[in-house]
Amino acid sequence: MSRASGRNIMKQQLTLETRKKLYSARRLLPLDVQKETGIRIPVNVYFKDPLVAKTNPAAAIDKNFLVPWEPGLKDGPTSARFAVVDYDATMGTLAPPAKWDQKRHTFVAPNGEALDEHATCLPQFRQLSVWGTVQHTLDFFESGFALGRRITWGFEGNRLILVPAAGYGENAYYDRKSKSLQFYWFERDGQRIYTCHSSDIVNHEFGHAVLDGLRPYYFESILSQTAGFHEFLGDLTAILMAFRNNDFRETVMVESAGDLASGSLLSSLAQQFGDAVVGQPYLRSARNQLTMQDVASELRPHLVSQVLTGAMFDIIIALLGKYKQRQEDRLNADPAAKTSSLAQMFWFTIQRMQMMAIQPLDLLPPCDVTFRDYALAVLRAEQVTNPTDPNGYQAMMLDVFIKRGILGEADRAPLLATAAVFDRPQLAIFHSIDSIGASRGGAYRFLDDNRRDLFIPATADVVVAEIARASKLTTEARQMPDQIVVQYIWREEVVLVGDRFGRFAGERTSMPCGATLVLDQNGNLVHWSRKPGSESLGNSSAERAEQAAGQARLGEFLNAVEARIRAGMIGETIGGELGLLSRATPPFGFSRVDGAIRFELSPHFSIHDDASDELGGRQWHVSS
Repeated sequence: MSRASGRNIMKQQLTLETRKKLYSARRLLPLDVQKETGIRIPVNVYFKDPLVAKTNPAAAIDKNFLVPWEPGLKDGPTSARFAVVDYDATMGTLAPPAKWDQKRHTFVAPNGEALDEHATCLPQFRQLSVWGTVQHTLDFFESGFALGRRITWGFEGNRLILVPAAGYGENAYYDRKSKSLQFYWFERDGQRIYTCHSSDIVNHEFGHAVLDGLRPYYFESILSQTAGFHEFLGDLTAILMAFRNNDFRETVMVESAGDLASGSLLSSLAQQFGDAVVGQPYLRSARNQLTMQDVASELRPHLVSQVLTGAMFDIIIALLGKYKQRQEDRLNADPAAKTSSLAQMFWFTIQRMQMMAIQPLDLLPPCDVTFRDYALAVLRAEQVTNPTDPNGYQAMMLDVFIKRGILGEADRAPLLATAAVFDRPQLAIFHSIDSIGASRGGAYRFLDDNRRDLFIPATADVVVAEIARASKLTTEARQMPDQIVVQYIWREEVVLVGDRFGRFAGERTSMPCGATLVLDQNGNLVHWSRKPGSESLGNSSAERAEQAAGQARLGEFLNAVEARIRAGMIGETIGGELGLLSRATPPFGFSRVDGAIRFELSPHFSIHDDASDELGGRQWHVSS
């Protein structure tokens, strides 16, 4: 009997009750045990997309792709956090859902056909592959190697709707209003291309959904870098999830011969979509030399995002270089020393990079994030995780951020200076960590009692946007002290005075202010990322400096509003419960709340590049 046959027999012999008991302890079980007991189920997906599968058979269908099983799986597929609804608005059709076969412990077509590499033409294959991709990616984001906590969505409800073939169009997007990821299809040379077949596109759009849940107030930002950060995290999600695949990493190492700077398969995103739509071998590439100076006057978020995506890819290359150098040094010292293959070193690199890139998301401010905010969060998270830094990772990352213009040369000395890893927050009134983390009410009383020390204006109506407790791991799987993440927001009223604001002149609006305060379970200050307001706080030097920073923010906010209005990028959105009309959706919208204007990012975050069509020429532009 083969090992595979033995595994199948084991899965069939396990009762549902036994599997539920294993499921409750799944975090403690090795991956191979989860697979053998059916706690993880295999789902066939494309490594990248059908074009890559055709041109590179070694990177075609991933038959070893494992997805977390749940006791409540239902047809659709439907799970605790996702529900597939395969409705095509162009054709007016609802495809039959993939069926959960309890006996076979897998999803099948309505006629019982297996949804494997021979069934890629079936609608149920696309349903299962989309669901499996995001189910797998969410499991990573919630793991201790990433955020170490459950993630909520940026809308009311717990299930994100997945629409694999929403209709005809060269696009795919995340839409908060319809609580969905929508993937479209189009035709080229007689071939129908489904954007949902691209794992890059699916993960890119899901990255938007994740960030919208983690930082919902980014939706209200008018800043190019905040919109660009959304696109960056979408691209980063696609890149990192591709890297987690063992076979794909080996293919990349063969193609690039260990030189990531030369590997096109590795750094290109959405190959089939990009080739068909924009006539280039990728939609956007992580391999670029853009700096912040190059995009200083840019309003297009996709283009702006490439500076940060390129920086993080530079860090991946530098990390792999460090692993190679360390192995070379060991061999020079001892030619008989144990060595690692290129593929193994690449996996060490990716494991490290996943932590470096994703764990810092909890340290970001609750509103108006900039690339600088993220760079500082990355460096701080690395300091907390790896305080002695024997391999010089912090200096290496700092070099990359400075070269890209995300940080300045003046930042080098203070960021690399020897200092205590933690400080105790200097606050007037003590609150226990347990009382702060117990509820939003407990967190609010802590903030209110310490307004002056936390630079919160006395009259500000503070809202606790989120309170979360995270249990993160190091690369060695060591448990770090739990972190309590408190996001709080208040609004500073602003009047748009002057002709430069066009149709919005004289309107009231608001600038979101606030901070993310992260404490560990021992009460140590992990990070404090602030977005101050311009109101007077007091006469101390620290209070005056905080107010000055807030006044600078206000100037940037007003200039950004003016720039968007001048470019004709703000308009009403058209859409409904089934989604949005992509050509009728402005890059920025607005709403009225209590008589005041609130500017917003596009209600959907789309995969389509904005190099040629974000400015003007859109149907919405006529009514703006």
